[in-house]
Amino acid sequence: MTEYRDQRFNDERALFRSENISVVGCSFDVGESALKHSQGVILSGSEFLWKYPLWYCRRLEIDDCIFSEHARAGLWYTDDIVMRGSVYVGQKGFRRCRGVDLKNVSFPKGAETLWECTDITMRNVSVCGDYLCMNSSDIDIDGLTLDGCYSFDGVKNVHIRNSSITGRDAFWNSEDVTAENCTISGAYIGWNSKRLTFINCTIESLQGFCYIEDLKLVNCRLPNTTLAFEFSTVDADIVGTVDSVLNPSGGVIRADGIGELTLDSSETDPERTTIEIKSK
Repeated sequence: MTEYRDQRFNDERALFRSENISVVGCSFDVGESALKHSQGVILSGSEFLWKYPLWYCRRLEIDDCIFSEHARAGLWYTDDIVMRGSVYVGQKGFRRCRGVDLKNVSFPKGAETLWECTDITMRNVSVCGDYLCMNSSDIDIDGLTLDGCYSFDGVKNVHIRNSSITGRDAFWNSEDVTAENCTISGAYIGWNSKRLTFINCTIESLQGFCYIEDLKLVNCRLPNTTLAFEFSTVDADIVGTVDSVLNPSGGVIRADGIGELTLDSSETDPERTTIEIKSK
């Protein structure tokens, strides 16, 4: 394996088509596409300061690296990526990648990150930015902290645990999502989705959980949640009170209390929904 140590690269395609190399303590400056079409690359303690550094690559190990704000669109069409203990500041960091394993990674300006990717694992990842994981699939998450709107739009096959999500319009147009032990805050959660399950979660939302086919809530708290479940089929076990429920399409809603319940026969069939107030 060829090693590059403590070097500064300024040329476009500086290490183009490299194979089986180790890059330690190096800096990639203003040249675009530094390692394009490379494979079998181990990167540690290095920084990327310019655009498109890791396109069309295979088998990357990235440890303790920094991708600057100008290293936007850094990893596209790239497969089998392991990234640990790194900071990615640029936008659009991952696009159309397969096999992405992130651990202890921060995206402080992570707008439009992880789009149309498959087979994603995240452990202790923080993201600040809108549109995380749009149209991606087969995602396993534990310990995500997210501050951003429109996250997980169009995703499929997602399991997320022990995470905090702040921002409106999460999980729109999604399918087969399970969230456990999460805190979620933001208006309009989950619209136009299928088979969403929330277990032991605390969720607050204006007009949350609407237009959903097969929504399941298990032991969830819904503080500050209003106009919930409109035109959704629901199996909900709610701890505490939900402020208001509006015209669900059908199912069962169990709660300690419902502040305001609307079952308008001109909008939906009230007979298709069972309401159980547990405290009575």
